[in-house]
This record gives sequence, C-alpha cells and structure tokens, in this order.
Amino acid sequence: MTKDELGQLTWEEVRALDRGRTIAILPVGAIEAHGPHLPLETDGIIATAMARAGAAQLAARGHHAVLLPALPYTVAGFAAAFPGTISISHAAASVLVVDIARSLTRHGFRLLAIANAHLDPEHLETLDAAVRMARSIDLLPVVFPNLTQKPWGSRLGDEFKSGACHAGRFESSVVIAERPELVRDEIRAGLAANPQSLATAIRDGKTTFEEAGGPRAYFGDPRAADAGEGRRTIDILGGILAEAVVAELTQ
Repeated sequence: MTKDELGQLTWEEVRALDRGRTIAILPVGAIEAHGPHLPLETDGIIATAMARAGAAQLAARGHHAVLLPALPYTVAGFAAAFPGTISISHAAASVLVVDIARSLTRHGFRLLAIANAHLDPEHLETLDAAVRMARSIDLLPVVFPNLTQKPWGSRLGDEFKSGACHAGRFESSVVIAERPELVRDEIRAGLAANPQSLATAIRDGKTTFEEAGGPRAYFGDPRAADAGEGRRTIDILGGILAEAVVAELTQ
C-alpha cells in the first residue's frame, strides 16, 4: 500500500490528507489496438508511468500529489474496427472527466492534472472540452498538457514528432520499460517499420488506422524500441506533467 495512490487509501486516510494542498493526477488511456505486439491497455500503462513520474517530480518541488485509478475508457474511433477496442462517445467521456473533477472539488483537492497518453483527435477534443466545462462551472483547476501541441511534443523524439508513433518505437519502449512481460517480443522482432504519419493522415481527413496506412494498428518502428529509451521517455513525460502543474499553480 502506498499513500500516493488514492485507490489504496481508506476514506479516513483521505480525510486526513491536507487536500487543499494536494494535487490529484488522473492517468487517462484507452482500450484499443496497439499493433500485434502490445496489449490493448498500452495507453493506460504509459499514462500511469507519466503520472508516477510527474508525482515524483512534483514532490521534489515540494508539492504533494496522489494518483487516481487510471481511466481506461474514452473515444477510440481510429481503432474501433479492431477486435478488443472499446470506444465510448465524446459526450460520455467528457462528462465522466467533469464529474471526476466535480467530486474532487467537493472534497477540497487543490488541482486535477490529467496524464494522458491516448492521442485520438476526438479524444483530445474531449479532454479540452472537459477542461473548458470545469472552468465554466467553477470547479477546481484542471491541467491537461496536450502532447500533440507546443511546447510538449517537441521534447518527445523524432518518431513522435513525425506522427508515426502509435505502437512504434516511442510507445513500445515505454511498455518494455514498465511491463516487459506484456510485450510479444517474438512478434515485435519481425515487424517492419511503418513510416506512415498519423498526424498527416488526420490532417488529410482520414478517420481510421486502416485509412491512415496502418492495417495492423501500428505506426513507426517497434523493433527499434528498448527499455532505456522507455525510461528516458517516462522521465520526460513526468517532467511535462510537473511543469504544466507548476505553471498553473503559479498563475
């Protein structure tokens, strides 16, 4: 049991927290296809690693944070045709995040930070909408560093910046670092690099992985992934989250 994970605490332990000074971090992912070599919960694994690293970096700056249980269900339209993917509506996902913020506000938490690792464009708009809604009804501040926007994305390596980064080197490295037992390495070793850019496909109006040139639901180079890069990426992701939170707190 750790006092940094809300779901492992009792209600009396939460009551004893200095909630007015405590940051709640919500890891957000999706249950969706990530190539033939990574598990459906890949985004949640990455988001949770980002959240833990962010909490550690916030602690080093004198801020206390607790991790909420990861949110695994959201809009996942790009992967919807692949068996196992679970996609819910934009409206349902947005209201769910707002209601989480509403509960945290009721209990006196200082701020909600979203550690997000799912980059489906409709999902990103869902989170943006939730932040706007929370602000409009005077809930606690909600911080969401969108990795696809400046300045964050420029810190995450060439594959990420190319847009060919779904279940490729970027994501595979993090899962290898965090949950190596879940990676199908014998399959990963035989996958050719797929340089098709999801970012370009989205700008061109494509709406599925298949249309974007990813018939096996991966983009980038899974074979180039390694644990060392994964650990470095997690540290960068944690730094992004911590920096966004500190910026909000100092406004």
